[in-house]
Amino acid sequence: MGWSLGYDGNWQRDVGYGVPAYCDHPKCKRKINRGLAFVCGGEPYGGESGCGLYFCEKHLHYTTRNDENGEEDSPQLCEICIYNFELDDANWQQFKKCFEPKPDHKQWIRWKLKDASWAEWRENHPTLVEEMKKALAN
Repeated sequence: MGWSLGYDGNWQRDVGYGVPAYCDHPKCKRKINRGLAFVCGGEPYGGESGCGLYFCEKHLHYTTRNDENGEEDSPQLCEICIYNFELDDANWQQFKKCFEPKPDHKQWIRWKLKDASWAEWRENHPTLVEEMKKALAN
């Protein structure tokens, strides 16, 4: 299985290294992709430690702690998740707050609206297509 394109049902958006995106940090406009190299948690959908949003290298941080088996765990995390990770509280995920995900990059929107490989998707999602056209107009 490749990681160039997938869908994250939690954040309701396309993911993968084939998906151009903006860093999800609210003060950053850097262009990245939604591949594993940029995901908070370092694993699909954020794994057990991250929120699953995507950040440039400036906004991903590393820390280390030992898990319950004494093995080192050191995922890449955004500033909110690294704080929660360092709390070492097994229940933190139910209380954690994340940054808001940024909208799709206009390059990705144009691709989905025009590329032949997305024709069937466009036919099956006319409401989303109209929303994407509006997003491009802004």
